[in-house]
Amino acid sequence: MFDYAWLLFAFPALGALIILFLGPWLSQKIVGWIASLAVLSAFGVALALFASLYALPEEARSITITYWEWMTIANFSVPAAVLIDPLSIMMAIVVTGVGGLIHIYSIGYMDHEPRYQRFFFYLNFFILAMLILVMSNNFLGTFVGWEGVGLASYLLIGFWFAKRDDQYGWYADAGKKAFLVNRIGDAAYLLAMFIIWSSVGSLTYAVVEETAALLPTTTLVFITLLLLFAVSGKSAQFPLYVWLPEAMAGPTPVSALIHAATMVTAGVYLIVRTGHLWDLTPIVAQTVGWIGILTAFFAATLAIVQVDLKKILAYSTISQLGYMVAAAAVGAPGSAIFILVAHAFFKALLFLGAGSVMHATDGVIDVRRLGGLRHKMPQTYITFLIGAMALGGIPLLSGFWAKDAVLAGIAADGAFLIYSVGVVTALLTAIYSFRAVFLTFNGKPRDMHVYEHAHENKLIMVGPLWILAFFSITIGWFNTPFALAMEEFLSASTGHQEHVGLFLELVVVTISTIVSLFGLLYAWARYIRGEHWTLTLASWFAWLQPALDNKWYVDRVYDAVIVRPLAAVAGWFARVFDPKVIDGAVNAVGDVTVDAGEAVRKLQNGAIPTYAFSIFLGVVVVLIYFIFAG
Repeated sequence: MFDYAWLLFAFPALGALIILFLGPWLSQKIVGWIASLAVLSAFGVALALFASLYALPEEARSITITYWEWMTIANFSVPAAVLIDPLSIMMAIVVTGVGGLIHIYSIGYMDHEPRYQRFFFYLNFFILAMLILVMSNNFLGTFVGWEGVGLASYLLIGFWFAKRDDQYGWYADAGKKAFLVNRIGDAAYLLAMFIIWSSVGSLTYAVVEETAALLPTTTLVFITLLLLFAVSGKSAQFPLYVWLPEAMAGPTPVSALIHAATMVTAGVYLIVRTGHLWDLTPIVAQTVGWIGILTAFFAATLAIVQVDLKKILAYSTISQLGYMVAAAAVGAPGSAIFILVAHAFFKALLFLGAGSVMHATDGVIDVRRLGGLRHKMPQTYITFLIGAMALGGIPLLSGFWAKDAVLAGIAADGAFLIYSVGVVTALLTAIYSFRAVFLTFNGKPRDMHVYEHAHENKLIMVGPLWILAFFSITIGWFNTPFALAMEEFLSASTGHQEHVGLFLELVVVTISTIVSLFGLLYAWARYIRGEHWTLTLASWFAWLQPALDNKWYVDRVYDAVIVRPLAAVAGWFARVFDPKVIDGAVNAVGDVTVDAGEAVRKLQNGAIPTYAFSIFLGVVVVLIYFIFAG
């Protein structure tokens, strides 16, 4: 089966090409199904590769297939090769499986979109780029996919480029913001590759892993710090997270694809794939752990005050990515991938559920205008509730086991301060998860016009919600403390993660359960019952409200320190330097040429006496030259 791994890329590539060249002559539904079947076919290939890999003994679960020598310049050589191991296959299954469901959902969601073919071409291209990212056996191949998803995200986030509103401004600007912020991380990735090549002589992951221990500590620190910037950009960690909330300007399936199954998980994948580098630089790894967990806390505090349903989920994604980054950096890479997989299902479910609400209410997702929708949209309500329960860490759902694995792994590594921040973040997560449910679906309608026009969506949109809900419940069962099947399978790629002792596991599970249930109780008491004690508790933190409403002033700091100074410099160049220096120099050359031409033109007047005088003058000049030269 491994010889057919190329089909993993061929199917989405073929789907994209068919849509590109034949799309204008095909009906919208046919285009949607071509794109969906292309990704689902790739999903079938990923499952077959998984089965073949699982049948091998653990020590043989790493297979490299080289197709051709991609780039050879002097002694620089990079192959076009794929690395088939538990980590890459797990990522491929998530990307194609969740991505396929999002494609099917999009057939119904985008059915009135005039640029329907373009949208599905972008989706297929996105999946192709993400597969290149996770399957390549070297840094440069991963970088090609890394840039590919960056380009695809720019195109999809700004898909409604002609649209503008008070919240996002021009939607095209949101795509630009994502693209530009990610360029910072991409530049750091390039520098890291240059250092790796100059130090090791290869960009292949296996070679770098074998020789990393021989590198000077300073070199390793530089490499990992640069990779940290790359991860911060792609996986929206502080301080480069600011593009992700703006990505909500894109169609909701795009939000689900970016947040759940593809782009933002690329940074987490990179940390786990290069885990040997972080093991050799514990100080940097600890720094990354702190950045991850503080990002998780920071984003959770913002999610708890958002009124846009998609923005709640956007900040939630940043927070969950913080958990993944922290776990991957401080010695629990298996747990990081586990929460990545679980998060892919329940976050895709939540985003598609939000899209279902948006589709049914003519674009209204301000939770202050919703309420009571469970009566109009019972299937969306049930599935969204399941997703919120998984995100909030309610026992026995996937999010509970995933969060428990992360927190237990962090605690087992001795990072108890990071663990403590993670517990507080888990409480906030449970509160904002159920706040989103209760304000949207429960209680009385707060806008009767919206409520009266709301309706349940058709099967092509609701069906994927039920599939995602099923896996949001069950996927965690494969990695409970009693059946660590997922982490055991991944160990061939991530190394054997130290198992948490039974006592510590029980303590972590107990605390997680108490925290999650208290968050549920608080949200129910405040947003359904309006009980006084919840208002009193909230009043203790009222002094933080201005900071939270202004997103901790981070965007204002960026605006004051970076955006406005750059705009001022650019304005000065546009007003002064460009017209007076650049244009002035060019125009001066032109003026001199014109004046010289004008002077010469006067000599060419057609009068014989003028020409005779010119000849005489020339002869005199030549004679004088020879007289004095001699």
